[in-house]
Amino acid sequence: MQAQPDVDDLKVIAFDVFGTVVDWHGGIAAEVERLLPGVDGGAFALAWRAGYQPAMRGVMERIAAGEGGFTLLDELHLSILENVLRDLGVTRLDAAHKRELNRAWHRLPAWPDAVAGLARLKSKYIVCTLSNGNIGLLTEMAKHAGLPWDCVLSAEVFKAYKPDPRTYLGVAGVFDIAPRQVMLAAAHHDDLAAARACGLRTAYIERPNEFGAAQPKDVSPQAGNELHVADIGVLADRLGC
Repeated sequence: MQAQPDVDDLKVIAFDVFGTVVDWHGGIAAEVERLLPGVDGGAFALAWRAGYQPAMRGVMERIAAGEGGFTLLDELHLSILENVLRDLGVTRLDAAHKRELNRAWHRLPAWPDAVAGLARLKSKYIVCTLSNGNIGLLTEMAKHAGLPWDCVLSAEVFKAYKPDPRTYLGVAGVFDIAPRQVMLAAAHHDDLAAARACGLRTAYIERPNEFGAAQPKDVSPQAGNELHVADIGVLADRLGC
């Protein structure tokens, strides 16, 4: 059993969003099957998501080389979508329908525990996003899913994608607090490790079905996280909310 964490000075809980708070796989799969009858929505969602990390790395490499500015995730998603459609031989979407499908990322459903769990945490802490999604995307997502954020923070604010240290340290800077007064809650160990390297506290949230029920994810504990919980409601329990 995990020891009770010492959180007397904790002020802010920043959440990764895609996979941690919302079900990107289920949401995208449903939208694909609505707009593209006969296409395997689950496989399409996985292919679309697979382009996410390489696209962000490409942006950061171009910025470092002085060859361009920051690119919003909406734009990256649309570029990846074009590639997925081409690879799958899907030619029946015009530009307007491609934009509608791309905005499926704005309409993702929250995991069942998310809204109530965030509301409980909000009673005691500032709860905000720390996502690679852009501000418009995250705001519309919150409106659609009823996510009760105090503040929407994004890679767009810091002009850097996670795991760049500017993102994690940026949360502390926004609220004028020390990094250890921020906890990152996420379903991804690499994200949490990068946050810990910047001095943040970390909580791992299990999302075994992030990639769909047919591809369950290993959610075994890993060293370093202050908390490891089944869902956001349990996180609220552990933090006394």
